[in-house]
Amino acid sequence: MSHKILTVDDSRTVRVLVQRTFKAYECQIFEAANGVEGLAMAAKELPDLILLDVTMPVMDGVEMLSKLKSDPDLKNIRVMMLTAEGSRENVLKIAKLGIRDYLVKPFKEKSLLEKALKIVELTRKPGEPEPVAKPSAMKLPIASIGSRAPQAAGPAPEPPPAPGGADQNFGKAQPAQLTGT
Repeated sequence: MSHKILTVDDSRTVRVLVQRTFKAYECQIFEAANGVEGLAMAAKELPDLILLDVTMPVMDGVEMLSKLKSDPDLKNIRVMMLTAEGSRENVLKIAKLGIRDYLVKPFKEKSLLEKALKIVELTRKPGEPEPVAKPSAMKLPIASIGSRAPQAAGPAPEPPPAPGGADQNFGKAQPAQLTGT
């Protein structure tokens, strides 16, 4: 069974990145550039997952999500928000509307794929090779006076998550857990 993924983002770059991220998987990708188009496409295609930008013209992602969750035919569609604003207040605001997860922009294709695979079970297309990890940049520590020559320190660490950042249990948390009450 081929899953349907709808990307709702005014950035053509993000929509192309989503296409590229999922091209090795058995799924159909649909696109919309704003919330109005996104709602219409969601009603027409009934996707398994919506990747929804927060800040867009015409109708933003928060308004689209509110309308989606108030529609009996669309309310059960799983949503992952894409946001450039990773503040705790913003994350709590969108979490209360019923998202499954979120990703702070800019993001890596690998992060998008990992989060999406936790929400929908996608199958690789026959004959598609497993993604090959690109070599990471090596960091060389600065040698202090009198020390040995620098050694490779390994790949750079991932940056820490934004305050209130996503974790694998994000979509499972109860509102009281998210607000700390």
